[in-house]
Amino acid sequence: MTIGFIGLGIMGSRMAANLQHAGKQLIIFNRTPAKAEALIASGAQLATSPAEVGRHSATIITMLAHPQAVEAAALGQAGFLDQLQAGALWIDCSTGNPEFARRMASEAAKRDVAFIDAPVTGSKGQAEAGQLVFLAGGNVKDLAAADELFRCMGRQTIHVGIHGMGTALKLVFNLLLANAMASFAEGLAFGESLGISRETLLDTLFGAPIVAPFLTFKRAKLANDSYEAEFPLRWMHKDLAMVAAAASSVATPLTTTTAALYQQALECGLGDQDFSAIARLFQADEQATMLNQ
Repeated sequence: MTIGFIGLGIMGSRMAANLQHAGKQLIIFNRTPAKAEALIASGAQLATSPAEVGRHSATIITMLAHPQAVEAAALGQAGFLDQLQAGALWIDCSTGNPEFARRMASEAAKRDVAFIDAPVTGSKGQAEAGQLVFLAGGNVKDLAAADELFRCMGRQTIHVGIHGMGTALKLVFNLLLANAMASFAEGLAFGESLGISRETLLDTLFGAPIVAPFLTFKRAKLANDSYEAEFPLRWMHKDLAMVAAAASSVATPLTTTTAALYQQALECGLGDQDFSAIARLFQADEQATMLNQ
């Protein structure tokens, strides 16, 4: 069985590679073909459009940056959804919003195609090691059909509920990640302003119960003030915008403030760096630069 894979960025390329390592034959598409070279060298077939992927796949996985990209790949002029055979399966691992996931599920159902929204938790290292966690929304029977593929790419699949619920839980995850990162960055800057060295702060705070465990993975970036992207800041900002859109019945004042900080970071040119680069906003030299812009 040939697996279609669309979206070969930081996460998607590693997920697709793990499918290859498990012996799966892939047909792949990416807007930047150069990102597919390693997969092609290992036997993947490069398609010229999402539609071509659809014609040759019984299962398609999408891992794209935002809902607009997913919709274009699925329903655009060269989209794959109308090319899939009845009974095919579409797994969307992108981070969108619950309403969008439910709409894509409805579009798939019109064509007798099964749909699972299954965004992931984990970053570049977990993707490479096949240690992602999938947060899945969909029917139990469809998740059973996808289980082997999930196990090729991750260590756990959590069935959250009906279509859209996997995406809903992912937004909760990213709300907490964004807030925790910004809060830690502020605390770090405050400690340094009081004369505590960054090294001492990092040595003391990491591992303490007051600090979110995931932050330990950002230690080297913070220590070296070097923020090569694992999860680009611009996509965290995008996810916070989707949190705001989805939060129609609950106040999210902390996240509103955090989103404004990520917006500032974008305006300072940090969008392509890791989202932990939000720490640079709290550095005195960066603040001075911002005030002079």
